[in-house]
Amino acid sequence: MLSRTFLCAALVATGLALPAQAASNTRTKATSAKQSAQKAPVKKARAGKQNVASAKSSRSVRKAAAAGAAAAAVVAAKPTYGQLYGLHAVEDPLDLKSSVALVMDQETNEVLFSKNPSAVLPIASITKLMTALVVVDAGQSMDEKLTITDEDIDSEKGTRSRLVVGTTLTRGEMMHLALMSSENRAANAMGRNYPGGLPAFVAAMNQKAQSLGMTDTHYVEPTGLSSRNQSSAKDLAALVKVAHEVPLLRELSTSREYQVALGRRQVAFHSTNGLLSNPGWDIGLQKTGFINEAGRCLVMQARMAGRKLIMVFLDSTGKYSRIGDAERVRKWIISNPAELNHAKVKTGG
Repeated sequence: MLSRTFLCAALVATGLALPAQAASNTRTKATSAKQSAQKAPVKKARAGKQNVASAKSSRSVRKAAAAGAAAAAVVAAKPTYGQLYGLHAVEDPLDLKSSVALVMDQETNEVLFSKNPSAVLPIASITKLMTALVVVDAGQSMDEKLTITDEDIDSEKGTRSRLVVGTTLTRGEMMHLALMSSENRAANAMGRNYPGGLPAFVAAMNQKAQSLGMTDTHYVEPTGLSSRNQSSAKDLAALVKVAHEVPLLRELSTSREYQVALGRRQVAFHSTNGLLSNPGWDIGLQKTGFINEAGRCLVMQARMAGRKLIMVFLDSTGKYSRIGDAERVRKWIISNPAELNHAKVKTGG
């Protein structure tokens, strides 16, 4: 496994190589242009030709300078925790792009497939499942109106939101947007309006995790924007199983579109999970997540091949790769329904 120091050094080196080379080319072409200008002939006809050449050279210099500036602006992609830990080096028979995966029978708890199921990683907006579960457990009114304040603005990653400061929606609407569209301000507002405020809410999140036996799990805030919100695939499978027992969470998380009144406008929000629009899937509960440290994440409860399954995919690379991984698992299950009882697949620790 590559060390963090080696990876970071390699990325920095790669990021700086292009700007330095471009700058060198720029200086060379600029010097050449200057020399050409000094040697320009006196005759007007030849001078005209030299002016054209000089203009072309000048344009080349500007292009080279622009290329150097653009290259300097490129920042090497920040590696995920899974990449730093070398989890992607673990191979699996389905060739998943997620470094962590788990497929479990919801009714029997039988694990059909696993890949690094005990690895503890940032979970991004998968956090919001626990946020919603804690609110439901507290019995807070879904009709109570909550207002977005400055405290709900993302100071962790600087993400934006259509829920501007002053927006007032019911708790039920906030939960809907948090689960369906992964609205960070809505999730934070729910935590902030918990008895005792955010500190009490985060404590309740961790207490709930402990009560569910989620020993690898820790929360520091209700949105998932912090990379310190961490868990494992086996823990998240336990969370999905419990969350699926709550009809409200099933309904809101699998909603494909929802409109809310923002001022005088009706604004449509959409699900972050494209599989909900796929007729080949029967999804009972789902949540997506993404921050740079976590990669692309996805948890689901779905019916297939006559079974109720829980799926967890963490640290997937590529915008659509978590969806691709879910499809790979679905095809594998549908193609081997009779063999699943004898074909449990496990890779990694």
